[in-house]
Amino acid sequence: MMAVALGSGLLVALVAITQIADSRVVSELGKGGPATAIHVSAAAPNPGQLDVDNPTTGPAKPIDAGALAAIRRSPHVSSVAAFLAVPVEVIPPPRGSAIPTLAGSDPDRHLVHPFDDTLVGADLSHEADLPVSLLAGSLPAAGSTTEVAVTTGYLDHLGLDVNRPQAVVGTEVEIGGPQAVAVGGADLSERGRWSLAVITGVVAQQVASGDVYGSIQLAGLERDWELDGADGTSIGLPPPVSPYSGLVVVADSLDDIHTVRAEITAIGYSTSAPEQLVATVQKYLHVVDIVLGSIGVVALLIACLGISNALLAAVRERRRDIGILKAIGARDSDVLRWFLAEALLSGAVGGAIGALLGLAAVLATGAAVNSYLVSQGLSGVQLGGFPWQVELVGLGGSVVLALAAAAWPSLRAARVPAREVMQGL
Repeated sequence: MMAVALGSGLLVALVAITQIADSRVVSELGKGGPATAIHVSAAAPNPGQLDVDNPTTGPAKPIDAGALAAIRRSPHVSSVAAFLAVPVEVIPPPRGSAIPTLAGSDPDRHLVHPFDDTLVGADLSHEADLPVSLLAGSLPAAGSTTEVAVTTGYLDHLGLDVNRPQAVVGTEVEIGGPQAVAVGGADLSERGRWSLAVITGVVAQQVASGDVYGSIQLAGLERDWELDGADGTSIGLPPPVSPYSGLVVVADSLDDIHTVRAEITAIGYSTSAPEQLVATVQKYLHVVDIVLGSIGVVALLIACLGISNALLAAVRERRRDIGILKAIGARDSDVLRWFLAEALLSGAVGGAIGALLGLAAVLATGAAVNSYLVSQGLSGVQLGGFPWQVELVGLGGSVVLALAAAAWPSLRAARVPAREVMQGL
């Protein structure tokens, strides 16, 4: 029974850990977002874009309501989230705030100068479908125009320790969008629209390039201001060609990524996705799965040998009992069922104990991995979504293997002649 428990527990733990780890590793390729995320740019497609992960885009092309509806109609698309990237000027908190600087850094560098950056506004009602990983604090509320998150690049601008992202959580930052206005005929001047926002968290994001991350509503306000100059254009921006800078489209599965990219290409837009990278990583992870699965199979084979050895010893020790049973009328099939029932019980109880041991090993491994990542200043990963089917397979497999291991010893016990046993008494 203990042999079955150890073998089953090892197999369940290895299979469960590999399944969960595979999905987590692949998902982390998107910095916290789904591995099936596809970036759609407001541009025409490159003819060879399906052969590479990050192709160059074609000429600008607006993402209109018709294109959005066509992408959403795809049977292989799970969700579509729009985003808007707008250039802004960022003014950090004033000198003398409570934010600590890096040890040994120049105090004159701390929170002194505004800097140009990009505000990335996303549809935060679909935050689970965006390639964003929360490092500290919380994400801005969906639709909020007074809350933002920042990346570690913002901490670099301020000379702060990127391993202590919580230092900026709760502080305020001013965001301004430049606007071109006519002064004295054809001369242009610049004025800004300034808004104060609370930093709710620090993130790692791959929606678009930029160190300030907020709602698409906030980005829309900034862009409307920038494009509302006297001449209808803004500093450094052409007239608007698209209401969105791009989309994040999530396919139903990894196998559907290529199909969805082909559909979006046919609609007429440029796409990028870590398709080739994910495929390569999956191949290496599959090799790891084979190795760990082989270790589990070896453990179960050892458990089978243990059961067979235990039952063979039981046959030798119970020869007298077998002889007495046969002398009073027991048939070979009765003795066979006796030993098979014992093996069935050992397999069921040992498999149940092993499944629980495997679950405990998975939880302990997840806690250790999460603790290590947090200690290294990285985003923690909880090994959630335990595959319960693995538990059931481990329990059922233990019973089947126990019966298989007991087949030969049980047949030997059933064939013990009663006369030979009685003569030896």
